[in-house]
Amino acid sequence: MKSGPLYIPQNRRFLLTVLGVVVAAALVGSMVAAVYWHRSNEASVALAEGMRTYGSQVVPPGQPTPAGTKTFSSNADKAREANAQFSAVAAKFGMTPSGRNALYLQGVTALQMGQTATAETVLKKSAGSWNGDIASLSKLSLAGLYHGTGRDADAIDLLQKLADKPTVTVPKGLAQLMLADLYTSEGKKDQARKIYAAIKDKDPKSAAAEIASQNLGETPGR
Repeated sequence: MKSGPLYIPQNRRFLLTVLGVVVAAALVGSMVAAVYWHRSNEASVALAEGMRTYGSQVVPPGQPTPAGTKTFSSNADKAREANAQFSAVAAKFGMTPSGRNALYLQGVTALQMGQTATAETVLKKSAGSWNGDIASLSKLSLAGLYHGTGRDADAIDLLQKLADKPTVTVPKGLAQLMLADLYTSEGKKDQARKIYAAIKDKDPKSAAAEIASQNLGETPGR
């Protein structure tokens, strides 16, 4: 039977091999993190550029503008350029937080351009994001799209789901107010009033309750 000391070199080689694998894995992890950080930084810069475009002023032709200020002659022109920028960020940096934000904004600007089919496709993709805040914003925009294209049943379904599962970006009160507005536009005022009353009862001091009171024809805060 072989004695213990004869196995020491083999054990040492084994330990060194394991250590080498661990170190290599750590190095790969560091490289991946560095690459992700670099891409995230690039994405953030690119998204900021798109946001600057999206936040630019619309100035009618012939009206003087401050030197060095980016302006557009129409909202459509502004949305078109911003959409191109957001689309590029979403396509190149889709796995980063900025890329996910860009995808949502790509859908929003497509909707503003009147490209409802494209907007619906993009917003549905964004609504499937693992980030609940982005997903809920996308669903809220989809609800508006559905209402605007005569699909109120789909809009109501989405808004009810958003109210049942609120997020930071789309709180319960906001989803309920939009749902009540939709019912009002359909002439279903009794259903709208029930929602306004529910908002007031749930959180009487909230901004949503103040709006609900105004829609009920009451003095805010009463």
